[in-house]
Amino acid sequence: MRLFALILCLLLPFAAQAQVSPQPSGTITLNDSSEQNAGIARRIRDILAALDGYEDVRVRVDSGIVTLSGSTLDAGTAVRLNELVGRIDGVVAIENQVTGTADVARRLNPAVERFKTRSLQLLAFLPLALVAISVFALVVLFGFFIARRKQPWDRLAPNAFIADIYRQVLRLVFIICGLVVALDIVNATALLSGILGAAGIVGLAIGFAVRDTVENFIASIMLSIRQPFRPNDTVEINGDTGKVIRLTSRATILLSFDGNQIRIPNATVFKSRIVNFSRNAERRFTWELGVMPEADLAQAQTLALVTVNALPFVLKTPAASVWIETVGDSSITMGMAAWIDQNDTSIVLARSEAIRLVQAEFDSEGIGAQAPAYRLLQESNIPRADDTKPAQPPARETPDTPTAPVQDVEAVEDKQLADIVDHERDGERSDLLRENAVQE
Repeated sequence: MRLFALILCLLLPFAAQAQVSPQPSGTITLNDSSEQNAGIARRIRDILAALDGYEDVRVRVDSGIVTLSGSTLDAGTAVRLNELVGRIDGVVAIENQVTGTADVARRLNPAVERFKTRSLQLLAFLPLALVAISVFALVVLFGFFIARRKQPWDRLAPNAFIADIYRQVLRLVFIICGLVVALDIVNATALLSGILGAAGIVGLAIGFAVRDTVENFIASIMLSIRQPFRPNDTVEINGDTGKVIRLTSRATILLSFDGNQIRIPNATVFKSRIVNFSRNAERRFTWELGVMPEADLAQAQTLALVTVNALPFVLKTPAASVWIETVGDSSITMGMAAWIDQNDTSIVLARSEAIRLVQAEFDSEGIGAQAPAYRLLQESNIPRADDTKPAQPPARETPDTPTAPVQDVEAVEDKQLADIVDHERDGERSDLLRENAVQE
């Protein structure tokens, strides 16, 4: 049973005569003559002779009934005979017995003929195609030659990165222009819209696939134009602090105070909060110290302020300040602030010296905060309420050791780190930072 079904499926393409085909419609006339039948047959044969693929079709007409027999290249061509013959006047019915041929050679002949025709067309088209390709190459080479020149791109662009983008855009424009001219030469400009549409779809797909890379590229362009920092600036970006080494097309490179390189993607830099400590020379540092609860707070403030203002590295403007921060159980915390020129003074050493000298003055006056003292009493030795007296803190001895003079607080470490940054930047061509660039 399965074998019969398989044979039936194989024979279906050759059973065109069994297909339901459209027949002529209208009133059947009684005018029937041999001359009319011969005329119909002759007309059909003339039409089939003018068409390809119907050489083996035989035509017989009897009483307006057309009988077609023979073979064609395929079953579809045989079925189309019904529509063709049905348009001839005088045809009453059509008996289509034409089948598709199984002759391999006959089926291949049209393909061979088409291949020969297209080969001849290609040979005739080849000189024009060579001219179009030559013109395209000349236009593209001319665009690349202009883009390779340093001027005027280096003069128009704020940095080398933007100048290179200008060159890439110019190359792309000349490639598109060359393509348009080449297609116009071969009279195929209609393909340009398809090419551009396909390029747009591919570009959109690639853009979604490499979205982070595109975002980083755009951030690099914006940072190279605005330049929120300079080489050797001390900045804090996304929690990382260090000196700026360089800005590349992909990342911002910092030198941490531990001597490590930190690479931050430009997309992160562009979206993050940037703290530039080097933009202004003046920088404030703060610290806290405690005094005894019994101390005269006004006197302690004055003493701390006088001590801070006496430091040679502290600026007079903006002025230093001292305030009461918190009140605790065993001490009162005082907050203090002073300003330095960070280009010449190390903020770490300046803060250290300020803490040391103010604490020494507090200790010399006997108002420095003491460590909290605790007294433990056994239950049997707890005195009565009327016998208890408030515990007096032990008297604090004034130290006899004189306070050391103010130490050197020059920003030696910062200058040494700056030398390391300059060495890292020496000979680097991919850096987008410039000393004379406009800052935002």
